[in-house]
Amino acid sequence: MTDFATRRATMVDTQVRPSDVTKFPIIAAMLEIPRERFVPGSRREAAYAGENVALTDRRVVLDPRTLAKMLDALDIQPDETVLDVGAGLGYSTAVIARLAETVIAIEEDPELAAEAAAALAAEGIDNAVVLCAPLAAGAPKHGPYDVITVQGAAEDVPEALIGQLKEGGRIGCLFMEGALGSCRIGLKRNGRVAWRHAFHAAAPVLPGFEARRGFVL
Repeated sequence: MTDFATRRATMVDTQVRPSDVTKFPIIAAMLEIPRERFVPGSRREAAYAGENVALTDRRVVLDPRTLAKMLDALDIQPDETVLDVGAGLGYSTAVIARLAETVIAIEEDPELAAEAAAALAAEGIDNAVVLCAPLAAGAPKHGPYDVITVQGAAEDVPEALIGQLKEGGRIGCLFMEGALGSCRIGLKRNGRVAWRHAFHAAAPVLPGFEARRGFVL
């Protein structure tokens, strides 16, 4: 029988802590949340490897280092509401629920959304809700949000999401330029988001987050 608890501790000690993630709530959450329950059954043995875990075409569970470093940079507070875009099977939502007051998770694949909701309920996580909706649309009726996390990459972040971020709020997203990826943290001021580079990482570009192409005659 696989000892996932030991693998979880090893993940934190070899992937999270060495990546300069020092905030105790993040470390505690990643030690507590059973990542193997939030990946496809066929990929459970790979749940704690230091790599993205494939869900479907163009969809992954971000590797532990990337998620931890993004959350560290966003500095989510216990009284904040977070929009988790592209929640997949709910791992990121489960971790964020340990940090925030409320998490609204968006997943556009109905099967993934249903499984995520069931997994979160099984873990007794009652401050998160999973909504099945297009990722690029967000969840405007529950906003605005203190923090938005994007669980995948973008070439361009949809304006609909920017509009759901509170003034002074933060957004974390991976930006892909070819094979190179940059996790950036955005801060909203005067209705606009200013981005700063946080660290390098890579993931598939989410549906609806492709660069807007101009018309060419």
